[in-house]
Parts: sequence; C-alpha cells; structure tokens
Amino acid sequence: MRILILGGTVFLGRHLVDAARAHALTLFNRGRSNPSLFPDVEQVHANRDGGLAALGDRRWDAVVDLCGYVPRVVRQSVAAIRADRYCFVSTISVHPDMTAPRLDESAPVATLAEPTETVTAETYGALKALCEREVDAARALIVRPGLIVGPHDPSDRFTYWPARLARGGTILAPGRPERRAQFIDARDLAAWIVRLLEAGTTGTFNATGDGVAMKDVLAGGDLRWVDDDFLLAQKVAPYTDLPLWIPHADDDVVCARAKAAGLTFRPLAETMRDVGAWDRTRPAGPRRCGLTAEREAELLVASRAR
Repeated sequence: MRILILGGTVFLGRHLVDAARAHALTLFNRGRSNPSLFPDVEQVHANRDGGLAALGDRRWDAVVDLCGYVPRVVRQSVAAIRADRYCFVSTISVHPDMTAPRLDESAPVATLAEPTETVTAETYGALKALCEREVDAARALIVRPGLIVGPHDPSDRFTYWPARLARGGTILAPGRPERRAQFIDARDLAAWIVRLLEAGTTGTFNATGDGVAMKDVLAGGDLRWVDDDFLLAQKVAPYTDLPLWIPHADDDVVCARAKAAGLTFRPLAETMRDVGAWDRTRPAGPRRCGLTAEREAELLVASRAR
C-alpha cells in the first residue's frame, strides 16, 4: 500500500511511520521538525498551504492528514491529493461540552461565532470540526483522539506524572482518587490507524483510551489528595499545572465504535515506564506542563493548613 503522510516527524507522526513500515511511505512536510529522523523514507518538503504541486500527479492508496487545522488548507489537500482514502486526524475537542454524559460520535460539534483561521484554545475544536467536513464522506476516515501520550510527546501533558513519581516525596494528587482520566498511547493509536487503512475502513471514530482512575495512574506514590475547589481557588490551571486533571468531570468519552473496529490499548504500566524512560533521556530543565517542585510544596503546605 502506498501511504502519504502529511507531517510524520513529530510525536504521533513518527509512531505512525514506525507502524506503517511494511508499506511504501512518503512524508510531505516543511522539513523543519526532525528532518533527518527517517533517512530511509521518501520525504517531499514544501508548505501544504499553496505548495501541494510539489507532489506532482502521483496517486496514493491512502493519505493521513496529521496537521490539518484550518478548513481552507485541508480543502486544498482534499482537492489536490489523489488518494483512495483520506484519514483526517481530528480531536474529541470538536465537541463543545466535554462533560456531557456518554459522549459519542453523534454528539453535536462546535461552531465558530465568527469566521477565523486563528487557532486558539477557543477556536481549535470548531476549526477541526470544519476541517472534518472538507473530506468527502465516501473516502473519509475521521479519527478523533483524546489526549495522546507516549514517548516523544512534546506537550508534557502526561510526562509530568511518571517523572513526578520517579522523584518521590509527597505528591499532590488532584481531585478524587476514583476520578477517571482518558488518554491513548500514540503507539496504539498509530498501529490502529494503519490497520484501518489496510482494511479500507471509513467513518468517524472517537479514539481515546478507557478511563483510568487517577489512583491507578499514580499507584505507588506517597499521595496527598487535594480537592478541586481548593486547587481552583489557588489558581492551579487544570490540564497544564496538573496534567490529566479536569475539575468536576466524571464521565468517559465513548469509544465503543473504535474498539469494535479493533482499537486496543497496552497496559498503563508499560506507557508509564516508557514515557519515564524517554523523559530521562532529555536535558534537565523546565517542562511545558506540570507544577514546579516549589509550587507543589507551597500548595501542599496550604492544603494542610486549611
């Protein structure tokens, strides 16, 4: 199978390349991120916004769009790239109310109050929803991941926890021990996307892992559980200061359709181990997400003083 990957050298993309090694791969990107990562894989370097002519008149069995954020740009790719199937990697953030119970693929998607091509936290989900609409349904495979985790994650939105457990000491644990978090290992997601392409599958799929209780994510640590209201009053930012923490959220996004289509998940312990091992290979210094040791200590003292 001939597969064109738009992107392919950052996080999910690099795992997708590894998962699709049995096929003939071409990566199309600007050549700015990890350009020497896959010297044995064909790469075409250009800006997808206006630069798709660099692909010529070739044809692929499938294209995987990992970096579509603006409908106009996705429209160009859909029109210009000759492929039997178009896999668009979207997000569960297309849904405006992530706290809705039993959220599945049929739930309403976000809309823009005003047209824009500026991607912000407020417009991201609605822009992705509009991007989905640009792919003709007959060949569309729409994958909506939740939080993607694993080695080489540049966001640090999960890495904080295995690193914090490794550091030891009393750990500030957010919310309730039974509160569930959802995430998917990038390697599981990548392998499943390849299997869907091989099977010629189309349709829309939520693709985030089964909910895992925070007490299981943080198993083995010396934990002090601190409630949502206290953390919010202390101006602790959900998801960034404390990854996986979404205050007052309790229900899982439903991924039954994806699991029926073969999505499987590796053990949590394996993901925690591998992310921790990868993190230890990185230079020391500030990370993009997570409390500093000093800020965590301040919050622990304040929580005990209540």
